[in-house]
Amino acid sequence: MDDELFEKVKKIIADKLEIDEAKITLDSSFRQDLGADSLDTYELVYAIEEEMGISIPDEKANEFERVSDALEFIKSQNK
Repeated sequence: MDDELFEKVKKIIADKLEIDEAKITLDSSFRQDLGADSLDTYELVYAIEEEMGISIPDEKANEFERVSDALEFIKSQNK
């Protein structure tokens, strides 16, 4: 896994959800572990799109359950 990418995404998540970066792992579930609701998830996706310069379709964003799911998608867009 690309550590630099993970660190960037971790910062965005911590900022948007107002939680400690230390709580965020690749296996963290956005809803169960990080307490994100659907609005939080939407804001996170938007922030990631802005920061990474990519576009994430809604149906794809809805499939993000864990932090690793989001990272895998971002990596697939950056090839």
